[in-house]
Amino acid sequence: MGDRFKPDSIEQVGEIVSWAAAENTPIEVLGRGSKAVLGRPTQTEYSLDLSALTGITLYEPDELVLSAKAGTPMAEIEAALAEQNQYLAFEPADYGPLLSGLARERGPSGSLGGVVSCNLAGPRRIKSGAARDHFLGLKGISGRGEIFQAGGRVVKNVTGYDLMKLHAGAYGTLSALTDVTVKVLPAPEKTRSVLLFGLDDAQAVIAMTQAMGSSHEVSAAAHLPAAVAQDFGSSHFPDAQSVTAIRVEGPGPSVKHRCAALRKELSGQAETEELHSHNSLSLWAFIRDVIPFALTDQDLSIERDAVWRISLPPARGADYITCLKTSLGEHAASVKYFFDWSGGLIWLALPEQDEARHEAVRNALAPFGGHATLIRASADLRNRIAVFQPLDLGIAALSSRVKKSFDPHGIMNPGRMYAGV
Repeated sequence: MGDRFKPDSIEQVGEIVSWAAAENTPIEVLGRGSKAVLGRPTQTEYSLDLSALTGITLYEPDELVLSAKAGTPMAEIEAALAEQNQYLAFEPADYGPLLSGLARERGPSGSLGGVVSCNLAGPRRIKSGAARDHFLGLKGISGRGEIFQAGGRVVKNVTGYDLMKLHAGAYGTLSALTDVTVKVLPAPEKTRSVLLFGLDDAQAVIAMTQAMGSSHEVSAAAHLPAAVAQDFGSSHFPDAQSVTAIRVEGPGPSVKHRCAALRKELSGQAETEELHSHNSLSLWAFIRDVIPFALTDQDLSIERDAVWRISLPPARGADYITCLKTSLGEHAASVKYFFDWSGGLIWLALPEQDEARHEAVRNALAPFGGHATLIRASADLRNRIAVFQPLDLGIAALSSRVKKSFDPHGIMNPGRMYAGV
């Protein structure tokens, strides 16, 4: 990568993109760069660094709305919300530890613009929706170099097409976001987690499904096989046993009552326990930020596992793992995984060196539906294997037309999601 532009105003961003469009020069669009290795490698001579576009421009706690420059660090956003006892309900994941070994103790990596551009959501996704569902408005620069804006400051508005849905998950391939408006909500008073010990994958899916279908307003459900559970290092976890975790949030008395009811309903399936307060918050941060597969200082200097993110119907999660292990044969033992979203999200790690194993990850999805995304891998593997789930012909044609409508010269993060797009 060559020169890096670092504008500090939307007008400067427009000038840079207009120049790139006139010269047919591709540019890499970056927020704070924490997710630069997520997606296919881009071949660009210039990068557009938006990290100088920072600052919360509007925050009205009573109206549950916040606007900020797209490069605003997530640490600043979280701190401002915490002062008002509010939060982003979609629970944005921080992939810094997973992708580059950045320690969360220093504060979350990444920017607000990067979070919505990659549509990142954590365990609460099954209750509160994805980042796109909390994305109210935007201002940005199209690939033509034109300033545009969409949406507003309320959930229901009639200011035009819902361009937020297009930009959430577009990975900067449509435009350069400069301003973002999101919905915020009051943070829960208490958080507790009901734990079940020793369930296999299929049993865990049944237990999580039962909990999610109950009247107890479960906000998250995850299953950690024994090999992953022991990585959490909690004295509350028995040795060499899997842990299935079910989160309950809300007013203190209500949480206490609902946890007790859940334990009673699930007690016939496994031994149960509860995690309270700090321990419960730590467990869900461990799951949200994919800490079981995070990089260490040692990992940065050796060949490390590739990491996949598998999304499929929750009831089929255990069946998918069985199918994958069968297809991998003698290599099945090399797979490490855990379930989030009540079984609808599987995080999967396996050695990078054997390309056939990675092809099997996506091939095993065929009977179940869903999609697989290669989240962490070397540039070489990300060049050889489709990072994002291949699109049907009709969807691919539609995606290409959307790309051309925003970026007719194909200069914004070209090829980051799909070749030629």
